[in-house]
Amino acid sequence: MRDHKGLNEITRNIRKDIVTMIHGSKSGHPGGSLSAVEILTALYFDEMNIDPENPKKEDRDRFVLSKGHAAPVLYATLAEKGYFNKNELLSLRKVGAMLQGHPDMKGTPGVEISTGSLGQGFSVACGMAMASKLDNAPWRVYALLGDGEVQEGLIWEAAMSAAHYKLDNMVAFLDYNGLQIDGEVEKVMNIGPIVDKFKSFGWNVIEIDGHDFDQIFAALDMAKETVGKPTMIVAKTIKGKGVSFMENNAGWHGNAPSDNDLEIALAELGGADNE
Repeated sequence: MRDHKGLNEITRNIRKDIVTMIHGSKSGHPGGSLSAVEILTALYFDEMNIDPENPKKEDRDRFVLSKGHAAPVLYATLAEKGYFNKNELLSLRKVGAMLQGHPDMKGTPGVEISTGSLGQGFSVACGMAMASKLDNAPWRVYALLGDGEVQEGLIWEAAMSAAHYKLDNMVAFLDYNGLQIDGEVEKVMNIGPIVDKFKSFGWNVIEIDGHDFDQIFAALDMAKETVGKPTMIVAKTIKGKGVSFMENNAGWHGNAPSDNDLEIALAELGGADNE
């Protein structure tokens, strides 16, 4: 049994860091960062073979944030794990700072690939998994996709390729929060029936509540037992999870909280760390 109490405390810290850093930068993407917190917490604090003291170790598992605009959730998770000092979060998107609006593999410890153009991260993740297979290496590849992102044709070319090459060392999460920058995904460009689509492309598909650690870990365990197929975990999530006025509100896809918004958000998340 995993330590849910400890993981829940980590999610609170990460959520507080997300809203705080985006408030400080006066720009960023809180909604889709907050929806993915449990997924990244499960991966970085339990599932993946990683070492913050040696971020380039050869046998490490790889994580790719294909929805690169959700960089704040990755940065907050990496800082919480110890890849770099949390003070770096306060300079998000500042000129010359390490942490920019999209992940940069050249300047940020723990970032495996620079992402931002939607669909490309998923394709790179498939390539990484193929490289691991060719090398008979033990490491696995994990990726996070947005539901609006899977409207991109590149996603489906990569999905077809991963199934063709039987990349059972690859697990992708679909952050299925139902909202994108222009509103409801279903109305902008309907991606349903998304489970059937990935199944038809040859993937092992598992549906879960993306905020439930038991379901996340059960899905990850099933993925490791699956042979000959990559796994897509369709995680139903809430955009803006944890902050009441951001939840299920597409307006918080790419807006920064004001001073008052931050005060309310931190109070809902358990208070500021310096209180």
